[in-house]
Amino acid sequence: MQKKEKRQFIRHPLSLPLAYEVVNSKVQKDDEDNRSETINVSIGGLLFPGRNPVDVDSIISIKMPFEDKLFNVQAKVVRCVQNAETQLYDIAVSFFRLREAFKVKMIEQIYLISEYRDLLVLQTGKEISLEEASHKWVKRYSNRFKKLYW
Repeated sequence: MQKKEKRQFIRHPLSLPLAYEVVNSKVQKDDEDNRSETINVSIGGLLFPGRNPVDVDSIISIKMPFEDKLFNVQAKVVRCVQNAETQLYDIAVSFFRLREAFKVKMIEQIYLISEYRDLLVLQTGKEISLEEASHKWVKRYSNRFKKLYW
């Protein structure tokens, strides 16, 4: 019997750091237990590994850092299964609102711009600000980014 695909959105493999916390959970976990990185991201949600299982339908608060900023996103756990290879739990979450998805897409774009800045520094040998790199990146890649990710 063939398993029916439930995904509505294309997933993009991407590793972004995050910390998460189950909202209204009575069990307090060590902060180390709640740090992870995304496996993939879509406009509908994201997937990341966790050390502990999280109940389906739980609401989680996700914090995604970038430099001196911290982005907060709320999501609902739609799947949590133990990965036989890693022994971690693959936690799939769905965003509640487009605003939450937009935040994650912006974080993704900021990371891409930061990588682009590092590449420009290597190529030119000159220090480039994130703002300058973002102007160059937007000019060069924003249309392609929009087509790929939206």
